[in-house]
Amino acid sequence: MTVEVVNDRDFAQKTGQGVSLVDMWATWCGPCKMQSPVIEAVSEQHPEVYFAKMDVDENPATSEELGIQAIPTLLIKKDGEIVERLVGYHPIKQVNAVLAKYIEN
Repeated sequence: MTVEVVNDRDFAQKTGQGVSLVDMWATWCGPCKMQSPVIEAVSEQHPEVYFAKMDVDENPATSEELGIQAIPTLLIKKDGEIVERLVGYHPIKQVNAVLAKYIEN
């Protein structure tokens, strides 16, 4: 599974169904650079989840609407609703544990 880049225009549509994880990040953010390979690895383990990343500097409307105040912020959405927010760096084990709560077996 790959992590798709989303923007202000397509965020709601692409994350509106099923379970999705969106990595809110910026190019200048050190912890974001550490989080990115974790998200890539988790995406390979969960083909049933839609994975995306959004640059907060390039997409200020969505970032503001969602109240993103720190990055990285991982948003877990289920059927279009945000069900979890993880702020700061999180290791693979923790991201997998949070996702497991929302993935139907």
